[in-house]
Amino acid sequence: MVAATGDSDKSDLAGKLGIEPGMIVQELGWDSDVDEEVRSAVEDRCGEDLLDEDAQEVVDVVLLWWRDGDGDLVDTLVDARSPLTDEGVIWVLTPKTGTDGHVEPSEIAEAAPTAGLSQTSNVSLSEGWVATRLVPPKAAQRRR
Repeated sequence: MVAATGDSDKSDLAGKLGIEPGMIVQELGWDSDVDEEVRSAVEDRCGEDLLDEDAQEVVDVVLLWWRDGDGDLVDTLVDARSPLTDEGVIWVLTPKTGTDGHVEPSEIAEAAPTAGLSQTSNVSLSEGWVATRLVPPKAAQRRR
């Protein structure tokens, strides 16, 4: 059985990330290797262009494209967390195993709590990318 491709697949990409219409999404770590279908699906679903790293708005979701050698993940996650709403989510998108720039899942698992985040799930996003969902801990959200 062959699945049809088209708009339903694109919206499913955004659905995997929990993107809803009206959400404000910031993109960090863009480079020529990112998956343009993922970017397009997110923009289509939220109805807005993705904000870049210079944006000053409060955001619902941060898409962080991260590769081995990109720098200090903890510092980047701390910076990515600052514009998030209380219910905000950071998705760390990394190249799949066996792909240039692959990041070991343990690196994300170790960096998240240091940055004040909890890892909640992983999804296979596209042919070349996986995504790890990070959120501020519930206790921290209740104290705000």
